[in-house]
Amino acid sequence: MMKRIIRWMTLIVLAAFILAGCEKKVIPEEEEEEQKPVQASALIQKINGFIKEVMSDAYLWYDKIPVIDIRYETDPRDYFYKILYSEDRWSFITDDLAALEGSQQGIEKTYGYSLAFGRFLNAVGNPTGNYFGIVEYVYPNTPASKAGFTRGDLIIRLNGGNITAENYIDLLFGTSVSVTKGILTSQGISTGETVVLVAEELHLDPVLMYKIIENEGHKIGYLVYLQFITEYNNTSLKLALQYFKDNQITDLVLDLRYNPGGFISAAQYLTSSIAPQSVVDNASTLVTYQWNDKYQAYWISNDIQDQLRVNFDPTVPVKLDLGKVHILTGYGSASASELTICGLEPYMEVTTVGDTTYGKYTASTTIKPEEWYTNEADYSGFENWGLQPIIIRYANAQGITNFKDGFAPDFLVNDELLPAYPLGDLTEPLLKKAVEEITGTTLPVPKRAVLPVEYIIVDRGFSKFDDQKRNLFIDLPGNFRVISE
Repeated sequence: MMKRIIRWMTLIVLAAFILAGCEKKVIPEEEEEEQKPVQASALIQKINGFIKEVMSDAYLWYDKIPVIDIRYETDPRDYFYKILYSEDRWSFITDDLAALEGSQQGIEKTYGYSLAFGRFLNAVGNPTGNYFGIVEYVYPNTPASKAGFTRGDLIIRLNGGNITAENYIDLLFGTSVSVTKGILTSQGISTGETVVLVAEELHLDPVLMYKIIENEGHKIGYLVYLQFITEYNNTSLKLALQYFKDNQITDLVLDLRYNPGGFISAAQYLTSSIAPQSVVDNASTLVTYQWNDKYQAYWISNDIQDQLRVNFDPTVPVKLDLGKVHILTGYGSASASELTICGLEPYMEVTTVGDTTYGKYTASTTIKPEEWYTNEADYSGFENWGLQPIIIRYANAQGITNFKDGFAPDFLVNDELLPAYPLGDLTEPLLKKAVEEITGTTLPVPKRAVLPVEYIIVDRGFSKFDDQKRNLFIDLPGNFRVISE
């Protein structure tokens, strides 16, 4: 009898445990509210709506956008980058449209130099903790040039302290900065003078340098071009090209190693000034455009050819009528620089010297809310926002496109910076190699001191808009939103 009672009591206890485990957990009312998604403010939802409308309409990969409830996206930037196609590393959003558009035109608040950032290596080849800067080039009449900076100069201290992974970017943008120069000696790096740089808003001419090099019976034009900006087509760029024509150059070296891209109209101007005259006069195809299916069908059905292709421009004022060109390249060569290379290749001999280019075969346009909407109430409160979505893929006349890994150079040459040789000097390795290929002769190798230190380059840049400049900008006919409606 006792055993039976014990057995029943055991069963009752087990049942109680089971029932307790199955009992629904009561969640306090406050905890339930915390688990609900946070709804974005009315203004944020308006911005999200603008993003959704634009990207669902004009984006090259609009059909791959994930479905996301914009009511609960509290950061428009996060929402924008959530919906990008996995292969798209170029589209971007900004809430400072005025500064972005200024940068696209070469208007920057800047110190005026471009820097490569390096780290020294220890005895076993591992990087040390601190960074340093090496000047790649300096715009004239800027705070950096007035402080005496030239190509190859070292910066080893920032605001009295070490340059680190956390603060090195301050050397590129800010209002002011104190920098200490380094001096390369046979024993290592010694400390030089300390100077204060105060950023200024400047109009930066992309034609940094042009000259003629005479060697072995060749007259070689050399042009350093830093950004494709249409406003300079008929000013400084025209002056350089006319100088080459007046002096009857036989060859051209186009230095695009630091050129991130820019406007298709500037690339059209430059390529039309370089290519064989018959190609230009016949308005041959420079590149073709491939839009998303909605826009492609619209342009074709309405026979709007200027949105399907870009031709060489017969009206350019200077035609060099060249059969070949040497282009200096690097990872900083992107977008419109790469279009220049592949756009010219079907029509003339293009030789590249330097390093592999960035790899960008797409183009975009700036879409502003005030141009997207007709009713001001729809964009009130976020007028300075803008989108730069990828809207086309381009290809040259031979169909070359999708070069996502960039163009490998015909001649791989390292852009030596420590120590560095002046741009335009025949001791500078990329130019030296190009001239050797043009003339068929070997130039003397400059004496080079054995470096007392080992280093690696970890980054480079000019301004906070570096990523945004790595773009090809195209022009569109007015408010193009209605096209696919």
